[in-house]
Formats: sequence, structure tokens, C-alpha cells
Amino acid sequence: MDSLNELRVTGKMRWLGAADAWLAEADEVVRALASDGFEECKHEEARDRRHRSRHGVWQGLNHATGGVASAVWVGSDYRDQLVFIDIDGEPVRDS
Repeated sequence: MDSLNELRVTGKMRWLGAADAWLAEADEVVRALASDGFEECKHEEARDRRHRSRHGVWQGLNHATGGVASAVWVGSDYRDQLVFIDIDGEPVRDS
């Protein structure tokens, strides 16, 4: 998880304990998971233009390990999204 960890180390992905989620740009999290070997198998996104909100889900499969990663996000166009990340069914939390 080098690319995902790099987002955390550089401050582009910050833990928000009260929400049990990460504050990050969902697109950056998805790119990091793909860079870490997870091939996209599902990507859905919904936008509500009236409230300027953006929500989505992404799932990827690592063919080498059989691992599955998922990211679910909610947020607005004005700030980073809350991103919930799971790898093999286990939440990725700040260590």
C-alpha cells in the first residue's frame, strides 16, 4: 500500500476519527489503490448539482493476491470528501 500510505504521509489523506473516515480527494485515493495493484471492477458516482454534492463507490481486485479494495465517499464540491476505505473487508484506519 505504498501509494495509499504516501497520501497519508504527505497530508493529502487525513484521518478524521469522529467520522471513522479519511478526509481526502476520492480520485486521489482511487488512483493510489490502482497504483498499489488493484484493478477497477466497479466505479459508480452520483452528483447532486443543487446541493453540489458528490458521492460514489469504487472496488478493485488485485489479481496477484486475490485481495479486494473498496472506497466509498461522500462530500461536496467545496471540500475534500469523507472516504471510507476497506481492504479485504477490513477498514483502513490511521495507525
